[in-house]
Amino acid sequence: MHIYAVFIYGGFLFVDNLFLSKMPQSLTPEESARAREAIMMHVRKVVPYALLVAVGTGIYMFTQVFGAIENGGLSYFQTMLAIKAFLGLWLGIRGFNQKFFGMNPWLFKSHIFPFSLVLVMILLSQIMYL
Repeated sequence: MHIYAVFIYGGFLFVDNLFLSKMPQSLTPEESARAREAIMMHVRKVVPYALLVAVGTGIYMFTQVFGAIENGGLSYFQTMLAIKAFLGLWLGIRGFNQKFFGMNPWLFKSHIFPFSLVLVMILLSQIMYL
């Protein structure tokens, strides 16, 4: 369930940053705005909930695999997992506030920064087992 939710959320960020943001290059500003809104009205029904499912299942998995802190410090795995969890929680809190309270995103208003965080989290998930 976690990986499907991450694919939905990360996939939207991928498409938005690499394709939807390029629409003004080939459409008039009015056509671009109409086309983007036609897509976004469907995106808003799915993607925020996928983010919340990804964060919720991520929190559950964190509690299952983090393990005990031994020898007075975190292991390499625990450090990478903690960083990944922090980034995921930041995205989750940001998305929750945006969806349910209508708050504007803090500091970063485009989808480039969340997309970057998702890429960092994917990288961390690949190197945390080294």
